[in-house]
Amino acid sequence: MNYYFAYGSNMSEKWLQKRVPNAVRIGKYKLAVYQLLFHKASEDGSAKCDAYFTDNPEDIIIGALFEMNESERRYLDKVEGLGFGYDEKYVSVISDNGEEVTALIYVATHIDNNLKPYTWYLNHVVIGAKETGVSDEYLASIETTSTIADPLYQRDLMERDIYLATQD
Repeated sequence: MNYYFAYGSNMSEKWLQKRVPNAVRIGKYKLAVYQLLFHKASEDGSAKCDAYFTDNPEDIIIGALFEMNESERRYLDKVEGLGFGYDEKYVSVISDNGEEVTALIYVATHIDNNLKPYTWYLNHVVIGAKETGVSDEYLASIETTSTIADPLYQRDLMERDIYLATQD
């Protein structure tokens, strides 16, 4: 089993499990000396999240730690664009009770500070942040991110539909 620290859209359990069906949420963890930025240039013309290294101890990313099977890691690598927009990195993340774990993160290699995330993408991040139990202040910093509408309206609907599906 491997630990994966999700700090963006993958904090949403439904979104991540579309990609890695057997991923299990462990809990809320923090990554120090990194800042959550929406500046990773995506192939779809929008911005995605990045864990941006600042070396500033006041900067913290709050995210969800997941356990995933090694056999499913390649699927996550593919959808995250490993080698084509994100690189992998292993970092130390800490729980609220002080437990320290080494986990995989993806960090952006293609940055464009002029891009904005699509509204549906930010929706995934907000839902995941709520599921993770981030503070109201941290959630507000995510919710106030400037967005743009996806020109492909059907993609917007499809991305939001995963939250409308009924449970069996």
